[in-house]
Amino acid sequence: MTPFPILQPGIGEIPGEHYLPSTPDTVMWGRLPCATDAPVLTIASGQTVTIDTVSHEGILDDHGTDPRAYFGGHGVPEDAVLRDAVEIAASVTRGADDGPHVVTGPIRVTDAAPGDLLKITVVSLAPRVPYGVISNRHGKGALVGELPRDARNVSVFTPVEQRAAGLVGVLPVTEGGPGAIEFPLDPFLGIMGVAVADDERPHSVPPGAHGGNIDIKLLTEGSVLYLPVQVPGALAYVGDPHFAQGDGEVALTALEASLRATLRFEVVPKDVALAEFGELAGPLVRTDEYLVPTGMDRDLDIAMRNCVRAAVDLIEARWGLDEHIAYAYLSAATDFDISQVVDIVCGVHARIREADFSGVDRD
Repeated sequence: MTPFPILQPGIGEIPGEHYLPSTPDTVMWGRLPCATDAPVLTIASGQTVTIDTVSHEGILDDHGTDPRAYFGGHGVPEDAVLRDAVEIAASVTRGADDGPHVVTGPIRVTDAAPGDLLKITVVSLAPRVPYGVISNRHGKGALVGELPRDARNVSVFTPVEQRAAGLVGVLPVTEGGPGAIEFPLDPFLGIMGVAVADDERPHSVPPGAHGGNIDIKLLTEGSVLYLPVQVPGALAYVGDPHFAQGDGEVALTALEASLRATLRFEVVPKDVALAEFGELAGPLVRTDEYLVPTGMDRDLDIAMRNCVRAAVDLIEARWGLDEHIAYAYLSAATDFDISQVVDIVCGVHARIREADFSGVDRD
């Protein structure tokens, strides 16, 4: 592997106003926060937090729950294995029915109240290690019953290398053999969410109105996620860091690896939120180019329909268009992409170009 800065906990640049490491006291393994959970950090609206996220790859049972041994078996020196991953694997309890993800939080944002939106801006994302893992396991890929063969788990160790155009994942053509496929990194957090208004912690795998494991690859640096707040303080959390993912995430995981994420958390009051976007039923992404409503369901066809409805509602609310005009526009000019098909609840997201509406007056 190419020399690469290893971002151990607290080491290296920490640009946020607050720092939140992943420790046994600040993470959940396989579950998401609920209304009764105490915050591990409290911040004011508008403040930034640098969070050292930890990938579940290398610490799960089928990897031996020992990241030093697992990654060491792939040639990673001990000082390049993250200490927080080692500590979490050794001391955090994960139930047999829990999800795989290490989730950091919750973070209480003062003045956030149900009916508001929590706006999470992705300020920066820095790889913490020069390697990741792509896995097909648990009978949850797109080709269940076909892959993996013989009911075995498959995990492909994938180094990261520096090229002239930037960092690339180097996927071996055969395990241990010559030749490799190279693809660019485009890091994002698969899990970004708010606590549910319930006293039971949700499973970490299926996404929902709370966000969670939405796996939308557009949430790279500079993007924004809006989430309807369900409980006072929002109780935000993040996890499931990715170095890269294709829409669909068909093998179950993409290139999973730990990131140092700096995020800004802001409260959008209910009246402002309604004027900007209407009544949001679930996550909304914004990039420099697109507004991205989402639709989810266990049935991919229904997820698609839900996304179309969300897109029509958004256009009606934001630009005051009649629904038949909004529907026509979506058919002519909007791409509907499959976020993922492997998280029990499937996701679809639409890319609505805001520039297309520059000639529409907003009252």
